[in-house]
Amino acid sequence: MTVEDRSDKFCVVGAGSSGLAALKALAAAGIPCDCLEREDDVGGNWYFGRPHSSVYASTHTISSKRLTEYLDFPMPDDYPEYPHHKQVWEYLRSYARHFGLYEKIKFGCTIARIERGTTEDEVSSPAPSSALRAPRSSWLVTLADGTVRRYRGVIVANGHNWDPRIPQIPGTFSGEVLHAANYKTPEILQGKRVLVVGAGNSGCDIAVESAQHAARTWLSMRRGYHYLPKFWRGQPIDVLNERLRRFRVPLAVRRGLATVIERVMFGAPGATLPRPDHRLFESHPIINSQLFYYAAHGRVGVKLDVAELCGDEVRFADGSREPIDVIIYATGYNISFPFLDRDVLNWRDGKPRLFMNVFHPTDDDLFVVGLIQPDSGQFGLVDYQSRLVAKFLTACDANQPQAATFRKQKAEADVDLSAGVQYVDSPRHLLEVEHYSYRERLKKLLAEFKA
Repeated sequence: MTVEDRSDKFCVVGAGSSGLAALKALAAAGIPCDCLEREDDVGGNWYFGRPHSSVYASTHTISSKRLTEYLDFPMPDDYPEYPHHKQVWEYLRSYARHFGLYEKIKFGCTIARIERGTTEDEVSSPAPSSALRAPRSSWLVTLADGTVRRYRGVIVANGHNWDPRIPQIPGTFSGEVLHAANYKTPEILQGKRVLVVGAGNSGCDIAVESAQHAARTWLSMRRGYHYLPKFWRGQPIDVLNERLRRFRVPLAVRRGLATVIERVMFGAPGATLPRPDHRLFESHPIINSQLFYYAAHGRVGVKLDVAELCGDEVRFADGSREPIDVIIYATGYNISFPFLDRDVLNWRDGKPRLFMNVFHPTDDDLFVVGLIQPDSGQFGLVDYQSRLVAKFLTACDANQPQAATFRKQKAEADVDLSAGVQYVDSPRHLLEVEHYSYRERLKKLLAEFKA
């Protein structure tokens, strides 16, 4: 086997929002690195129209720009509070240009497999005789074209919102079926009877859009949820929550204030939409003001779980049946890294068990950046994650005592990231983190390393 020797470098998988943050942090720390990206430009999920992008034409962020942006690269002042996906993509491209990241990215590179190098691989490598032999801890990265590269380490940053999760429902359906990941524009809904399955943020947004184009729209909800508006008294709702967190307002008080806002805006829980079976913040709140409007006008009908597919009809858990032309499953995504064996990532209970969802408990050369579902913006959090990875690697290379201390911490992979919130037991919350406490913990860990 011919192997390209890049054993002095780290391999960053993906040039989306997480991969760019990782690439920038490594470069800033003087750690040699490459980034391998399967598309022809940066942006990942925000690169609209590409096969693995799940955004649709009308997508805007559900977190405000100041709680979404990177730490040292603000979004433009003329961006709206909740930017459109085209603006987010251009922001990511600007970030890559500003920090000189494009020259470190190889586009059109699909990774087929990542695995530990073996002694035989190292012996057969055609590295020049003057080159140092790669350490046994190196990683072999095999590309779809058969090329094999050896790297010092790997940072997986290809995201977790790309492998659609579709529920197994009895029966057959004769109409059109798609996942929210494949929904792009409302033309396919025009004049149709549409069922959206799943009432997360994407499902509610798509149901609202369907209400404006379809002949009839139904929204199937497994349970009731709590809803918050995007704005409260002219301020983005997550900015209000951020201020409360900054002043260390207890969870019970924040929950009480959010409940007041919810009731003022939408009435008592259960008045228009199904009553939730949990308290606020025990599930990711739905940030949507329009669903109530269209439900109250009869443009969105609410149903319980789907019980059976019956040709051109759907039977629901309450026994009712409705004729349906199109089903859109807004049922989330599988956590999936097909190029890595699960045991390599310390997979347990449906997800990789990693310290802070980033650090392998025993391996010092394997990391995952962006494997979180925060209750606010994500770019700043992956920025902190990436800086912490770079600090740890620098400490390891310099044999600093902080490296040994951190190794002991990351050996405890099962760390509670809920900040006292008891999340509903659901696949939706496998990666859920409370953004403020998670960010503060990352900052504290960063401070433990030398400047």
